Amino acid sequence: MQRQKGFSLIELLIVVAIILIIAAIAIPNLLRARIAANEASAAASIRTVNTAMISYNSSYPTVGFAANLTALTGTCTGTVVPTSTSACLIDSTLASGTKSGYSFVAAGTTSGYAVWANPQHVNTTGVRAFCSVADAVVRTNTAGITTCAGSETPLQ
Repeated sequence: MQRQKGFSLIELLIVVAIILIIAAIAIPNLLRARIAANEASAAASIRTVNTAMISYNSSYPTVGFAANLTALTGTCTGTVVPTSTSACLIDSTLASGTKSGYSFVAAGTTSGYAVWANPQHVNTTGVRAFCSVADAVVRTNTAGITTCAGSETPLQ
């Protein structure tokens, strides 16, 4: 009598079931980790815009703060000099208004500014929204933010 080589159907089904159980446990944790990474990136980007706005205001005191994110970016090489419309303070990805699953908006005047970041898809790319004003404190809120009045919780 000759022995058969290979696996039986029940053995293969057990292996597939174990793989599915491991995937069911791992995938939600992976999604939570991605949301946490997106939120950390958004908070860091808000801090970057804060620094850029303060530098912009110091460099161009007659203008005040940058009117939008586009004024904070630019392609400044050795021969191109930064201007108030192309200050070369943030990267072009952030200036486009979309980065790491978040949408960014900034508005500035001669006396102050506000910047906010909202997740593009709530509970998929992020859970919290972030904002900051001229005091440079990054605030967070679980609802979408369209203005930053200071009533949000400061980020710890």
